[in-house]
Amino acid sequence: MEEKFPIQQWVSNEGTLRDDSLKDSITKSFMQTAYTHLQRVRAFDQKAIRLQRQGRLGTYAPFEGQEAAQVGSALALGEGDWLFPTYRDHAATLTFGHSMPHVFLYWNGRVEGCVPPKGKHIMPPAVPIATQIPHATGAAMAEQRKGTDRLALVYFGDGATSEGDFHEGLNFASVFQAPVVFFNQNNGYAISVPIEKQMRTKTIAQKGLAYDIPSVRVDGSDVLAVYAETKKAVERARSGGGPTLIEAVTWRFGAHTTADDPTKYRNQEESLAKREAVDPIVRFEKFMKNYDFWDESLAKQIVEEAEEEVNRAVEEMESFPKASLPDLFDHVYANPPAAIEKQKRYALGTSGGEIV
Repeated sequence: MEEKFPIQQWVSNEGTLRDDSLKDSITKSFMQTAYTHLQRVRAFDQKAIRLQRQGRLGTYAPFEGQEAAQVGSALALGEGDWLFPTYRDHAATLTFGHSMPHVFLYWNGRVEGCVPPKGKHIMPPAVPIATQIPHATGAAMAEQRKGTDRLALVYFGDGATSEGDFHEGLNFASVFQAPVVFFNQNNGYAISVPIEKQMRTKTIAQKGLAYDIPSVRVDGSDVLAVYAETKKAVERARSGGGPTLIEAVTWRFGAHTTADDPTKYRNQEESLAKREAVDPIVRFEKFMKNYDFWDESLAKQIVEEAEEEVNRAVEEMESFPKASLPDLFDHVYANPPAAIEKQKRYALGTSGGEIV
């Protein structure tokens, strides 16, 4: 089955194009845009980890290593499209236009972090595994019924494909030919469970066969290949061609979250070797240098501006009051059920010890 779904790649680990004719379809403007987003989201990610360690941010889910998969796919979307992220897809949401201070606020427990900028169809990060997949299919079906050309792109990990929501979402999308792109980031682990212990299938892409959905595997460390394959899927969906399943084969460099210890379940020497081999930013830099897209002074400026943007975002985030205990209860239901009200009174110490 791996032969049926070969991994699509534009740029090798050494930074060379698999086919030199591909260079004709690449513009310097796109190179700069992609590189800018890669650097700004990595700066965000590294800062968030430091803030969490300093007690200035809550538990955080890093994405370092998966930048190309998220940036390349998000760049393929149009202004009015829908984006459904998981808890690890802040690189995608930032690329698609989310406010960096508000993404920080999400990880600091503030409800404002769930609210995208006006006009941006970015849903709050889905923490329950795979539940966002049928939601994305529903949003796509709604746009279809309204007669627009808008679509939905939904992110999920390899572990999510073992959930019923994944299969239900794909089945509905297939039956109704909904304009949705299912974007899987296969980093090889569902928290600590390696993929070979999750499933017998050799690929995620082959799971689309059961629903007659076009499927493709792509090198998730190759921002150009990710963009190209996602763009094809977006154009198919927008023109009425229905859904696509994309499996981006990638690697998370660090822990599942800042509350996790990957040394308990991953060989760290192998992980470090893989990190050095597939770093998406290093690969992209090699590519730009090999094909005369590189501008040393501009690259330095991009890195400096990314750091400045992150620091400004942290200042804005920290200008908000810390989340309070009532915030845990007050932003879920318009009219909270009696059980939630009782739990809130208990948490605030006003219930006399009664929880439910």
